[in-house]
Amino acid sequence: MTVWRAVLLTLALLISALLFVLPLVAVFTEALREGLTTFADLFADPDAVAAVILTCWVAAISVAVNGAFGLAAAWLLAKQSFRGRTLLVVLIEIPLSVSPVISGLVWVLLFGLQGWFGPALQSAGLPIMFTPAAVVLATIFVTFPFVVRPLLPLMQEQGRQQEEAATLLGAGLWPIFWHVTLPDIRWGLLAGVLLCNARAMGEFGAVSVVSGHIPGFTETMPLHIEALYNGYQAPAAFAMAALLACLALVTLSAKAVLEWRIEWRRIPAA
Repeated sequence: MTVWRAVLLTLALLISALLFVLPLVAVFTEALREGLTTFADLFADPDAVAAVILTCWVAAISVAVNGAFGLAAAWLLAKQSFRGRTLLVVLIEIPLSVSPVISGLVWVLLFGLQGWFGPALQSAGLPIMFTPAAVVLATIFVTFPFVVRPLLPLMQEQGRQQEEAATLLGAGLWPIFWHVTLPDIRWGLLAGVLLCNARAMGEFGAVSVVSGHIPGFTETMPLHIEALYNGYQAPAAFAMAALLACLALVTLSAKAVLEWRIEWRRIPAA
């Protein structure tokens, strides 16, 4: 058994190194091939700076919206019994099972110039498609399940007894949430927010469909990387990719620390 365990562990490490570590090393190697001047030149490009700023804004808005609505959806599913609950769970998980490109096409169908609501919005001077608003909407849709999924089992495990007891004692909705519900789910909420942030920063498929690839306006970092690479600017493309990878690694490292904290808190309870 010990031998097989060692063999499986070695295989897992080799596969992880081949699929995850090696590509990251290759990206950073290519980004630094010509030294740090590549990064300096990259940030001298206004389109690259605009892509970084837009990516950060889109991720921040997506995290805020999905954090609020994801928390509300998880509470509704875990604490309430109602008809259509299973259907609601299926609807929430649709972005995980549908290609992001299809998600982007749905927004085109709704808000494009030939879509259901596009002509009316265009006439009102509120165009959605091929604007930063379309990028935000597509990203919110794709990343919505990442907050709900970590929270739902935690809230189900928490149950309703403590909240009902607080209600009987005269506590209001906000004090109940802040002092009873949130302390047991806060680490799961933070983990979901970090996952949502990482996914929002790296989203390509849905954003590619709805953005129009307008440099300096609707190009996020993944789209700008594609534009640079297709424009035969490989060093700049790898520099931007390395920057995006650094942001993702910081987010995932924070998530790993949270998971360790959660596990560490569970050990004394056990």
